[in-house]
Amino acid sequence: MKTTRTAGLPRFYTHGIGSLPRPQAVLALIEARGTLPAEEFQRRMDDMVVFAIRLQEQAGMDVVSDGEWRRTHYIGEFLDRVGGFENVREFMHQGTKKREQVIVRRMAPKELVFAKEGEFLARHTTRVTKFALPSPFVVATRFWHDDHSTKAYATREAFMAHLSEILRAEAEALVAAGIDIIQLDDPALTYFCDEKLMRGETHDERLKQNWDPDRQIPGAVQAINAIVDGLKAEVHLHCCHSVYKRMSDVKGDYKPLLPRLREAKVDRINLEFAYQGTGDASDLKALPAQFGVGMGVVDVRTEQPQTVEAIVALGAAGAAAIGAARIALNPDCGFAPGAGEPPTIDEAFIKLQRMCEAATVLRGRVGGG
Repeated sequence: MKTTRTAGLPRFYTHGIGSLPRPQAVLALIEARGTLPAEEFQRRMDDMVVFAIRLQEQAGMDVVSDGEWRRTHYIGEFLDRVGGFENVREFMHQGTKKREQVIVRRMAPKELVFAKEGEFLARHTTRVTKFALPSPFVVATRFWHDDHSTKAYATREAFMAHLSEILRAEAEALVAAGIDIIQLDDPALTYFCDEKLMRGETHDERLKQNWDPDRQIPGAVQAINAIVDGLKAEVHLHCCHSVYKRMSDVKGDYKPLLPRLREAKVDRINLEFAYQGTGDASDLKALPAQFGVGMGVVDVRTEQPQTVEAIVALGAAGAAAIGAARIALNPDCGFAPGAGEPPTIDEAFIKLQRMCEAATVLRGRVGGG
């Protein structure tokens, strides 16, 4: 739902997807987490997060996050703290053999994971705030496995249902802490946009599954709604093509997906349009009328920043498709969903600054319809 604060945001308002690249000082602090006294680590990280907030403010962002600097991965911190996961599954990803966590015991969180972080963000800025949580479908798709998980949760759907309960409590606590926008991250929904992946052609072994959009997408939407229905905050759903070392796991436009999201109880769907092989502004004609869109107009995968005019052109194309009133501007994805991603903080600042300049141009150039 729109709130008093989010309703006051301008046309083409600017917001991040969540994560910013971690400077070397932040990476070093994360590395020292196990050796520093807990209070000292917290004090130092608080100082770093204030810098992340100020960087976004300096760039001109209308909506700010905490940069997700307290997390080493956009999902990993959540998994570690709700419990029940072990690093036992081996898989191949982009030609490299890896080992990953899967759920092996029922989750039993002892405390809320993110509420204190949300309160800190809200207390350290006067701008509209946003906090991202993982969506149940992406967690269940990647971290439930037939060989390891059935004793904890007999089915992937049972796992998703428990995830929704836990994440509902997290979302409510974040709203109570003063967060204005709750975003659910679900790159797994975009798998259904990739025709090759649906046929089993992928460099990520985890994605070789029996895909069934008629069953799985409604299940994913049901899990999302269990988290956000009636939440007293604006709600975003982020669907990206995944980012790993400036590469994507999937390709394909959004036309196969957007009509299937009609029943989602969200206000805005954040998509990618700047990176090749993702969406096109014409996809927005398939967006159900009740949704706004976060147009990904900044490419986080390539190192070279786009020009302001290139960003303006993408935003204007979206406005021509569905009207300016429904459009906000964002980067395609988080700059560093994992702490070790290669973009630098300076690269991110320049790209965010140009996006904010483009928003100003669009407000003056494009009508409000």
